[in-house]
Amino acid sequence: MALTEGPPAGSRITVAMTKWGDRPHWRYDAVLLGSDAHGDWLGVAAGTSMTRPGASYVAPTDQVVLVPPAGPDLERAWVTTFHGEGGPIEAYVDITTPPAWDGATLRAVDLDLDVLRGLTGRVWVDDEDEFAEHRVSLGYPPQVCDLAVASCDRVRALVAAAHAPYDGTAREWLARV
Repeated sequence: MALTEGPPAGSRITVAMTKWGDRPHWRYDAVLLGSDAHGDWLGVAAGTSMTRPGASYVAPTDQVVLVPPAGPDLERAWVTTFHGEGGPIEAYVDITTPPAWDGATLRAVDLDLDVLRGLTGRVWVDDEDEFAEHRVSLGYPPQVCDLAVASCDRVRALVAAAHAPYDGTAREWLARV
């Protein structure tokens, strides 16, 4: 998917994640707060309902979702959610296909791997077993697997080093939700 210009700041948008093969995954509404050098920042207010087939979740705290800016795919194959005060985790990075705007809908394919930073600062990769299973059962092409692994390694290093935007940058955006 190629990045196209998103809607203007203040717009209500829908995040529509899928799994490989256009299988529905998480879907929720947000507000486009604005953009900076790190990408587009989406506000998700506490109480927002998030749904996927067979599951639902209500955001316990305010969150901001960062969508990477245009650039090489390796630098864009992720979407990060930063949780506000009292959240269950500090940062949750979904490794995805490069996200793309489709009007007021943000679309990306979740490729299972996740990079997390917990409340104590611990950083880890989650769902490696799911990725290993799905790369076979869902038939991820080799280039998609290579992109997911390389992106996961790159993002994990950035999160662990607290490199921007994983350096507290999200707090400014969380204050706007």
